[in-house]
Amino acid sequence: MNKILEKRQLSETVFLMRVEAPLIARERKAGQFIILQLDEDFGERIPLTVADANLDEGSISLIFQAVGRTTKKMAAMDVGDEIAALVGPLGTPTHIENFGTVVCVGGGIGVAPLHPIAQAMKAAGNKVIIIMGARNKELLILEEEMRAIADELIICTDDGSIGRKCLVTEPLKELCEQDPMPDLAVAIGPPIMMKFCAETTRPYKVATQVSLNTIMVDGTGMCGGCRVTVGNDTKFVCVDGPEFDGHLVDFDNMMNRLNAYKKQETEDHTCRIGTSSGKE
Repeated sequence: MNKILEKRQLSETVFLMRVEAPLIARERKAGQFIILQLDEDFGERIPLTVADANLDEGSISLIFQAVGRTTKKMAAMDVGDEIAALVGPLGTPTHIENFGTVVCVGGGIGVAPLHPIAQAMKAAGNKVIIIMGARNKELLILEEEMRAIADELIICTDDGSIGRKCLVTEPLKELCEQDPMPDLAVAIGPPIMMKFCAETTRPYKVATQVSLNTIMVDGTGMCGGCRVTVGNDTKFVCVDGPEFDGHLVDFDNMMNRLNAYKKQETEDHTCRIGTSSGKE
């Protein structure tokens, strides 16, 4: 059991929870995630990135959007409640070194997993430029936390209610056209956003890492639900990722797989992905 130590609402549907997990807090690295299950006997297993950790307290911070049955149930929990099962850290950590100038691009809830990566890139001595995008000011999360890390912070909103009224690809393209151009771009957000970020940097040959959030069950490569095509190879996001070369990811195939079971995701059903191939 993992006790909830803090609950904070970041926007209308986005919540931050600080959860007791001393072993994970000690071992986690930027880019890694956990899988949690709310109920002991039965419950959906969902992957969430570790947005931050407090070693002294032995806690990790999880940020999630209440969009499905499990995340809505989690949003209804409060301080003192306990999560039945929490496994991690999982996945391959982000490769961190002093690249030079790193542009970190986050869209929507993708700003949450971007935070520890930007934090680690800054600690490694990089100049960190952060581009954050949201539909409007109310949906923008972690602005203060990102501003504390960034050498330069660029905010974009669809309606112009804060920052620039544009997509995140616009300032990303402008940065790629500068001399010198960025040494690395890291993009995390909706698949379509990551796809177009990769297409924006491709002509400039700016190395671009993306963090994929495919459907996942066991987190150990056994179920095959998170498989993606990267270059000419099939990869499993849970063990080979979640980060990949954005110029090699087949985003169209990934988005088709993500949308294949939209109807079932809105219904009460028992997921059998662990006993058969395919997506839940």
